[in-house]
Amino acid sequence: MKFSDIPGLTEIKSTLIDSVRNQHIAHAQLFLGKPGTPNLPLALAYASYIHCQNKGATDSCGTCPACSKSLKHIHPDTNFVFPLSNIKNDKDEDRFKSDILKEWRIFLTDHPYGDMGDWVNSYGGEDKQPAISRDAGREIIKMLSLKPFESTYKVMIIWQPELMHPSAANGILKILEEPPPNTLFLLISNAADRLLPTVLSRTQMVQVRQLSDEELNGYLLRKSTSLSEERRHEIIQLADGNLNLAIKLIDSEEDHFQRRFEEWMRSCFKRDYAKLLTYSEEFHEADRLSQRNLIQYGLGMMRETLLQFSGASSIGRVKANEASFVQNFSKVMNVNKLEKINNLMSEATYHLERNGSAKMIFLDLSLQISKTINP
Repeated sequence: MKFSDIPGLTEIKSTLIDSVRNQHIAHAQLFLGKPGTPNLPLALAYASYIHCQNKGATDSCGTCPACSKSLKHIHPDTNFVFPLSNIKNDKDEDRFKSDILKEWRIFLTDHPYGDMGDWVNSYGGEDKQPAISRDAGREIIKMLSLKPFESTYKVMIIWQPELMHPSAANGILKILEEPPPNTLFLLISNAADRLLPTVLSRTQMVQVRQLSDEELNGYLLRKSTSLSEERRHEIIQLADGNLNLAIKLIDSEEDHFQRRFEEWMRSCFKRDYAKLLTYSEEFHEADRLSQRNLIQYGLGMMRETLLQFSGASSIGRVKANEASFVQNFSKVMNVNKLEKINNLMSEATYHLERNGSAKMIFLDLSLQISKTINP
């Protein structure tokens, strides 16, 4: 992975490159960002730049032996620790580790902006809760006990350290604070609040923001020239800065979220429970991405309605054919109602991601929204 492969985030890339060129590399850094931010690709590009034997002013060369290995995720001085579900291990532990590392490299190559769900699906984790085992602490210390093989630095990349078993997290505190010479820790997290305070205090934070609409639009233009302007606008609105979601939406069939959402809200307002029950059946039959996208679209419409209600529609992102609904919807809403529906939709997304019954989640959400809109 090179910095040029990652869209946008110019200011973060410059800061990382300057730290290497000025030899001010912090020995433990936390790449923190919301789900969908390219914090893992940034860490990979950073490690590639550190190892590169012919560094440029703005990126690694991409052609030297070190870069060739880094692009394949096989550089001997870049080590990885990542969560796994409780899957059946091979009796030969070394063979199992080798096989799962191959799966990890394939995942990084095929899904460079992937999330935990993509990773679990790629190795067949069966949707079980992944974690970094209690033995990981000893493995990290063992891997870092050796000197660098080829590079000046040895890099340890820990993905999702918030999923690390407490004993493993406590086990690496000393080496995290006082690592061996020329050893770097790059922690990639989506939830700093779930990390041990002692881990946070030992790392320098690199705050990775979500992509702006302009950065996402530029990426979509390069990624797929066949997308219409309207479809790009819809993807940008649904993704809301989430690059991984935007990539998935490129390959998904166009869905009429506007029409479905408006019909859903009208049924909630009218308390048409027969239709709401039918919608819950349809929602249950949809794939997980479509379920998520409908609620994500709904969250966007709540934001647009709040802007309309507050007299700040000039900074909204509503399309022309959505404006009429937003104007009418704002007439029956107030700030308290919008806040409650926003929270209900966010909670529904949380339960969907944890494999709750889509039908029951959607029906309950519909009834709660109906009660909120028209008490």
